[in-house]
Formats: sequence, C-alpha cells, structure tokens
Amino acid sequence: MDLKYTIYEVKDRVALITMNRPERLNAFIPALRHEVIDLLKQADQDDQVRAVVITGAGRAFCAGMDLASGGDAFVKADIEDNNEDPIAHRDGGGQVALAAFRCRKPVIAAMNGPAVGVGLSMTLAMDMRVAAEDAKMGLVFTRRGLTPEACSTWFLTRLIGAAKALELALTGRVFRARDMADTDLFNYVLPAEEVLPKAMELAREIAQNASATSVALAKAMIWHGVSEPDPQAVHLIDSRVFHWVSRQDDAKEGIESFLEKRPPEFKMSPTKDMPDFYPWWSETKV
Repeated sequence: MDLKYTIYEVKDRVALITMNRPERLNAFIPALRHEVIDLLKQADQDDQVRAVVITGAGRAFCAGMDLASGGDAFVKADIEDNNEDPIAHRDGGGQVALAAFRCRKPVIAAMNGPAVGVGLSMTLAMDMRVAAEDAKMGLVFTRRGLTPEACSTWFLTRLIGAAKALELALTGRVFRARDMADTDLFNYVLPAEEVLPKAMELAREIAQNASATSVALAKAMIWHGVSEPDPQAVHLIDSRVFHWVSRQDDAKEGIESFLEKRPPEFKMSPTKDMPDFYPWWSETKV
C-alpha cells in the first residue's frame, strides 16, 4: 500500500498507525481517512498483530475536518469521494469508527494533542483512549451548523451516559482533556510526552499476555452486550462463548502456563480459529 498521509509500523506484535499531516495538525481529508481504514483492515487480517495504536504526528492528534476549502468543505469532500447520493451517503468519520469497531484487535487511541470534531468522535469507537491532559478536545459540530457523526451519539452515550453526552454534543464546547478526567471518556489523562508510551504499554500488555481469540471474543461481547435487552440475553451469549473457548488449545495453554509459572504461548488466531457461531449478533436468536 502506498501511504501518503499515514505511517504504519509493526513491532512487538503491536501495529502503530500515525496520522501524518503535522503541518495541518493531521486535519481530516478523504485520502487520510481511506489510509486509516485500509490500515485498520490490514491489522485486522494480520496474525502477527495483536493490538493497534493510533496517534498523530507532531503536536496534534487530529484537528478535525480540514476546513481550508471554506464553507463547502464537507460538500467538496463528498464530491471528491463521489459520495453525493443523499440515500447512499456514508459519513467519513463513521467509516473510520466502524473500521475500528469491526477490527478484531483492540484499538487504542493515543491522543497526543488536540482532537476536535471527527478527531474526537472517531476515537469513541476505539477500545481505549489515552489523552494528553492539556490537549483541547471538543465535539464542536453544533457550533459549525452541523450534527454529530462517526456513530458518536451511540458510542458517547454508552461511554459517559446520556446527560453528559448531551452536554458535550449540544454545547459543542471545547475543553481540556483533564476537565473530563473524572469521566469514562478517557482511560488515562497524562502529560503529552507520556501518552504514546502508555498506549504502547497497554497494547504490549495485551499482545504479550492474552490469547488473540479470547481478546477478539471479549471485545465483541462487551461492545455488543451493551445493546442486549437484559442480563439473561447476555448470560446466553456468555455461556455459549465460554463453553467453546474452554475446549480450545489456548485455554489449555493458559492454564498450563499459569501452573508452570511461565509466559503463555497462545497460537490460536482470530482470522482462522473463531467459533462457527461468530458473529452471534447477526442471528435472530442465540
């Protein structure tokens, strides 16, 4: 893949995706979006990758949509994408969010600097967020005559509750990450220089210690479990998944490595070794 606006590296079974338009604070453009989506898909299919970290080059994570072209910036982006049909239209941030959501590997946002508009909304579908304490953040859409996108109304409400989600979305205010440190919007709020190391530490912890298939299943169980109607429905899914994993090679290795006091050597792959009922949420009944 010929990358112009991103950098992709894999080390210690962790894929690092860096949005690389530092001169524009990594502002969002269609070409950048396409690269991030393609790299998330690549990481999902690569058995050598156990976790993904996304960050920004320079002093920003992502300053939102690149508005340099003026008031018609979003219209022009749609035209560039041949995405003019109002029925078939799909917003760009939502495409990134869904790529992160569908990735079977954990996706961690290392928000090293400002993250505004889509720069924040697309991270809500990621599994963890580590933010720079002084970084400016904001879902500023209503202040631009727009509405939230990137599936953010679904994810934000589940992360921080309806009341706080409404406050952020309706005011469109810009805040410092540290102002939201006592909510579940971020997993960690740290000095900027500690953000990427912490995100990589989390990713390596998963990559080195956890079964890739167990991680993929647990990620799906948590995200899809929030939409189940009651605990009984979740119990049926939990039971079905646990019954399957407990009979697999990774469970045997996990128990034996624990008893032998050694690091586990998990060999199962989420691209090849998932249960035949995955994805269970596509069924009408469990």
